Amino acid sequence: MTSLLSPQSSHLPHRRQVLKAAVSVFGAALPLASSRASDRYAKYRGQTVAFSIPDHPHFDAMVKLLPRFTQETGIQVELAREHILRMKHRQLAELSQARSSFDLVSYVATWKSEYVSKQLIRPLAPFLQDLALADPGFDLADVVPGYLQNIGLVGGPKGYLPGPGARLYGLPYGAETSVLAYRRDVFAELKLQPPSTYAQLRRLLPLLRSQSGMAALTSRGQVGHNCVHAWLLHFNPLGGRVFDARWVPTFHQPPGVQALQLLKEIADTGPEGMANFGYNEMLQTFLEGRSAMYLDSTAVFGAVRSSPLSRVGGKVGYALHPRGTRMASQTGGLGLAIARTSERANAAFLLMQWLTAKAQDKAVCALGAAPLRVSTLRDPELLRRYPEFALLREQLRYADPDWRPIISVWDEINTGPLGAAVHQGLTGTVPPEQALGAILGRVTDILVAGGYR
Repeated sequence: MTSLLSPQSSHLPHRRQVLKAAVSVFGAALPLASSRASDRYAKYRGQTVAFSIPDHPHFDAMVKLLPRFTQETGIQVELAREHILRMKHRQLAELSQARSSFDLVSYVATWKSEYVSKQLIRPLAPFLQDLALADPGFDLADVVPGYLQNIGLVGGPKGYLPGPGARLYGLPYGAETSVLAYRRDVFAELKLQPPSTYAQLRRLLPLLRSQSGMAALTSRGQVGHNCVHAWLLHFNPLGGRVFDARWVPTFHQPPGVQALQLLKEIADTGPEGMANFGYNEMLQTFLEGRSAMYLDSTAVFGAVRSSPLSRVGGKVGYALHPRGTRMASQTGGLGLAIARTSERANAAFLLMQWLTAKAQDKAVCALGAAPLRVSTLRDPELLRRYPEFALLREQLRYADPDWRPIISVWDEINTGPLGAAVHQGLTGTVPPEQALGAILGRVTDILVAGGYR
């Protein structure tokens, strides 16, 4: 199974191979739901699914689909929408109640192991095996394998990768990999090519800053998970791993230092205030024409086309995430899970299944969101309308489901000592090597307390 779904595979896996791999996640074949099953929605008409979602572009598009869901199914949807960080605090409080006020939740991929370890969400196999609920045309094998692994699996190797013991707890929705976007008009005027390697990227930074009249590359930089996200974008292609196989920290070794040195150079040649940027601020500088390059989530595709902030429509080119010592791009983003103590779990599953089905995946892309299915990326009409999907298919060959260690204590490390150290390095407060080396003891303490060391 690992060879079928590894990020180094030269092609998206053949559908039959993916089906075998997806089935093996559950340890046994899933029965196919009967195509003659009675209306799966009939028992749940009139119910209301309480749905916790983030303030995020993918969900801006999703909201426009919900009236059709209610019209088709008779199930109402009540949204609780918040900033991602506030959303997690509220979810932790609500999902731990004897009766959760949330039925369906959107979560960041890095939260999955913590939610499972605290018994806050349900495994999906019982729903997918239920002939009265499961849609026979759903086709789990059609979901992009790297997204399904990174966002949905808990257990197995390292506790979050496919293999023996892995179980599916969520489905990707708002999943992403990373891609380079650049101002095609600016590069043409300066007779430049987009960087295909990190050496080229590094050389371009001061050149673009001095000759383009704008920031070279925009980036997240805010202390905590945002700056760690930005650092990981360079750390992995440069050959880094956060821990070794025995959970000994290795982030302070040369790849980690090199990635942080580069992040400081990006900040020095980047937009003013970058050290305080989250995703939205970073994206805004590119959409408003204040940065010549962007290297982050594929959510940029829809934003360039559809955001009211965009002043760069028709001026943007896309390229693969540059090569360091290897080709690599992120896996991450958002998924959907069912609250363990929900009293409307079946209706929540029906909403999850409907949102992630083939028809709705294509529909949400037309509204500016990103695809989660292989068939969407291969759809001739969508490829004609959105030619960047061809690049996305190529980029997904290098999407790494082990981009970050998604263990139950990762969020504590990510938002705590590592988030502080990376921010010190990118702002120049502390030299990168010293900043990363100084937190080894604290990170080890967190791993010991979490049972990993």
